[in-house]
Amino acid sequence: MNQSKSLRPFFIIWSGQALSLVGSAAVQFALIWWLTQETGSATILATASLVAFLPQVLLGPFAGVLVDRWSRRWTMFLADGGIALATLLLAYLFWTESIQIWHIFALMFVRSLGGAFHGPAMQASTSLMVPHEHLTRVQGINQMLEGGLGIIGAPLGALLLAALPMQGILAVDVVTALFAIIPLLFIAVPQPEKSAEEMATGQKTPYWTQMRQGLAYVWAWPGILFLMLLAMLVNFVLTPVISLQPLLIADHFGGGAWQFGAMQSVFGVGIIIGGLVLGAWGGFKKRIHTSLVGMVGLGVGISLIGLAPANLFWLAVVGGFIGGSMIAMVNGPVRAILQIAVAPDMQGRVMSLIVSLATAMTPLGLMLAGPLADQFGVRPWFIVAGVATILVGLTGFFIPALLAVEDGRSAPTSLPERTTDQSAQVTQ
Repeated sequence: MNQSKSLRPFFIIWSGQALSLVGSAAVQFALIWWLTQETGSATILATASLVAFLPQVLLGPFAGVLVDRWSRRWTMFLADGGIALATLLLAYLFWTESIQIWHIFALMFVRSLGGAFHGPAMQASTSLMVPHEHLTRVQGINQMLEGGLGIIGAPLGALLLAALPMQGILAVDVVTALFAIIPLLFIAVPQPEKSAEEMATGQKTPYWTQMRQGLAYVWAWPGILFLMLLAMLVNFVLTPVISLQPLLIADHFGGGAWQFGAMQSVFGVGIIIGGLVLGAWGGFKKRIHTSLVGMVGLGVGISLIGLAPANLFWLAVVGGFIGGSMIAMVNGPVRAILQIAVAPDMQGRVMSLIVSLATAMTPLGLMLAGPLADQFGVRPWFIVAGVATILVGLTGFFIPALLAVEDGRSAPTSLPERTTDQSAQVTQ
């Protein structure tokens, strides 16, 4: 990859994607609130959550192979375009007053499926459009965006609900999606070099062969395996924290909607500040050190929320801010590591597999945390989750393969031969 390449094409695409995500966040809130108002059913809301993440868990690894086989530019274009068309169809159903609950579920499924393709394609493209020394900073900016979406998504959705009918809100989402789609028609997105086998035969490697190669690639690389394991463990203990937070605020602190909103907002502000710091600083020279330190800090923040006495809600807020800011320090460098360490033509498969396995921990964590919280209270889970996260972060400093993951010392060597030039080829 040409290290002096301008970042302008990347940020044009990124800006369009960011605007589209703002529209999507508002629509997601509006749809959930519509389901709440229309049904008042916890089962319906739980089903909506399930539909929203299952496609990425179950289909993510299969989509990752296709991301590596197809043009990443057109993968993003089709994913965004498919979501926009489905949203437009839903707007029509609202407009004609023929909407049904399953229509909402269908749109959520399509959005999640599109994300299973779009996310890995965008991440894999980033590594070929951004010089490696800037990848951690770019991921810091991404963390700022995610934190910002967490803050503005709900109020923006509420504002749109007050001003527009549902079909109007969906139309706004379609318009913002165009800002993500149109740049992809004019800006070239690099593709990784073909493997030596494909160049020799002139034919694509069969789908299932590529699937097996992706699994073998991960299995033969201890550093990536440990990174994946850490992500799964942290997701397992921390996901329930989000779901149990309202109970902690209501039962322990005796708070209401204002306190809950304050905690949510402070957490989002923390992510933005952490992303801003990471974007300006760039992290330690070894990115994995930044992530592990961030993981320890995240555990400290979560523990502080659980340890705060009932009359010191402000201390829990401080813990929420620390936790939010440390999330950026954990996630940003890990994504940069994957973009640098993983071979460009394997990134779709590897990233999809990691996301799928980490996300699969969500229902497992909730299934365990719910009964335990009912039995022993909510606070112990926050404390245990925080301490477990601290221990996972500290343990990482004693795993040589993990510490070497980004410099290639533990990279697999018994894989199908590749071309020696792993630079990007630009396709129109």
